[in-house]
Formats: sequence, structure tokens, C-alpha cells
Amino acid sequence: METAKGRGARSNASGRYEPEQHQSFDDGWTQDDAEAAPLRTTLTPEHARTIIARNDSPDIGFDRSINPYKGCEHGCIYCYARPSHAWMGLSPGLDFESRIFFKPQAASLLEQAFLAPRYRCKRIHIGGNTDPYQPVERDLKSTRSILEVMQRFNHPFSIITKSVLIARDADILGPMGKAGLAAAFVSITTLDRGLARAMEPRASTPAKRLEAISRLADAGCPVGVGFAPVIPGLNDHELEAILEAAAKAGATRAMYVTLRLPLEIKDLFREWLADARPDRAARVISLIRQTRGGKDYDADWSQRMKGTGPVAELIGTRFKAAVKRYGLDTPHRLLDETRFRVPADARPQMDLFDPPLDKIA
Repeated sequence: METAKGRGARSNASGRYEPEQHQSFDDGWTQDDAEAAPLRTTLTPEHARTIIARNDSPDIGFDRSINPYKGCEHGCIYCYARPSHAWMGLSPGLDFESRIFFKPQAASLLEQAFLAPRYRCKRIHIGGNTDPYQPVERDLKSTRSILEVMQRFNHPFSIITKSVLIARDADILGPMGKAGLAAAFVSITTLDRGLARAMEPRASTPAKRLEAISRLADAGCPVGVGFAPVIPGLNDHELEAILEAAAKAGATRAMYVTLRLPLEIKDLFREWLADARPDRAARVISLIRQTRGGKDYDADWSQRMKGTGPVAELIGTRFKAAVKRYGLDTPHRLLDETRFRVPADARPQMDLFDPPLDKIA
């Protein structure tokens, strides 16, 4: 099994909805006989009709979100969004990391939503599925255009990423954060550069993510750290060190999620683990299953984010102690939903109905 350079998945099996299943096999050729072509990222515009997605999951802290991209070039092997690529007839494996869909009309769609007469303002989370600051954002600036609309309308939002690229938008996040309209989270899964490179091949390095926290905090945006996912036997020993480093960088809050392995992720993660960390693969899988009642995954909403059992309980206990120790227990600040305003230049035709100033008594 040859690892594609800069990619996380080790395979590209067909999605679960496909009538035919395709698998790679060894045909006898070797790298000396024929060099495989590099796996390149392809971008496809998606002409969506709406931009705001809604959910009613009781264990998710928001009910509406925006995902500027489908698929994610970061290639995090554990990513819970991977199975969503199967809906498009693509593989949750390498296709997920190399076939990226973007919404060229994201900003205009969002503005249309805000202008709808029945629209009611409520916090929107950006990046709930795939990362809004993956590498293609440098050129496409889709996320940037969404934030600009949020700023024009004074609309509250939260955002999460693994990329230092978020600091590019500190000019928006800073002022909006000071006004109680924005909050950010930066996800850090390890401080080990080698593990990060293997597990999250195209995400920013751990040091750069700490830099992002510092730059956002300096700009005035409330920023937290997400230790997500916690992988027992692989990165759980770094919990305290990551939270301490994030607090020193300027984070004021923290959260964590225990690794879950639904659908295709369970096979993709096992393949990666056997290849990247064969010495501990069996132990890691055993510990993961111990947090899920002996299974790879339990979809019960009451425990799917944290897991159950002694291993999960120990992680939770350590997290609570570390959060208190490093001052990451700042009370949750609700974002201000009362300042939402439609700017005058967004609907100029409405000015025709305004009475002249000299007629206002």
C-alpha cells in the first residue's frame, strides 16, 4: 500500500451508496517500473440554492451552520465529515481530501438569506463539518467573503479551524469579537510535529495553530482551544500540555471530543493506524472500543461526543482539572443577537418608502 504524499487516507474505496465497489490491488508493477502520477486536488464549483444548514441534534451547541467547502484538503484521517462525500458518489478516502467543492456564490446567498423578510437572527457556526480555512481558501477567499457579509449585517458567528490562515481575517474577527459578535476555536490534537504531519498532513503545524490563537487573542477575538479528537493510546497523554500551551498563547476556553469511528471512518482509521503506527495499533483500537461499550462507535446522542466507561471517565476528569488549572474555564459568553441590522446599501429600493426628513415631525 503506497501512501500518497501529503494525504491522510491510505485507500479510496467506493462510497457506501454505489452499486459497484472498486478496490486497488497489486498488479505486479513496482515503483521502479512505473512512477504513479501524483494525486492532485481538483476544485468543483457547487451552485447551491441555500448557504445556511440547519440541524436539530441535541448534543451540538448550534442549530445552524455554514460550510464553505465540501471535502477537506487537510486530510485528517479521523475526520467525521468523511462519510458525507459518499452522498456525492465519491469515496470518503482519498476523494474526500482531493476532490473539493466550493460555493462561488456563498456571499450573495448569505446576503439573500439575511434579507428575507422572515429571517430571524441567531448565531451561525462556520466550519461545523469541514474546515473553512483549508489551503484552497488562500486563493478562493470564500470564507473571507462570508465573514465580510457577517460584519456588514452585525450578525453573530462562531468559527473553528486547524489553520493559521484564520489570522488573516483578524481585521474582521478582532472588532467583531470585541463587540460580542464573534468567537473562534482553534483545534490542536498534538504538539508532536511528526504525529501531526502523519495524522493531519495538510493542516497547519501545531506551532502555527498556537500562533493563530495568539494573533486572534491580541486582536481582541475571544478564542478557545479544541482538543479534538482525543485518541486514547495515541494523543491522550498530551491533554494537559496542549491546554497549557493554548492558555499561554491566549486561549480562554477549551473543549474536547473523544474519537468516534462511524461508517467508513472505522476502516480508514484502521488502515492508517496499521501503516503509520503499527507498534500501537492494537492497543489504540482496544482503548477506543472501551470508550464505546466494546464497539467502534455508538451513535447515542447522550454520549457520542465523550464516550463512556473508565477510559472515557478518566479523560473527562483530567480535562476538568486541567481546564481549571490553566484558567480555561472562562464563563461562556453568549454572542449578541440583538445588534443584527440590514445595512442601507443592501436594499436601496426600500429607501423609496422612507418619508423625506423634512416631513418627519
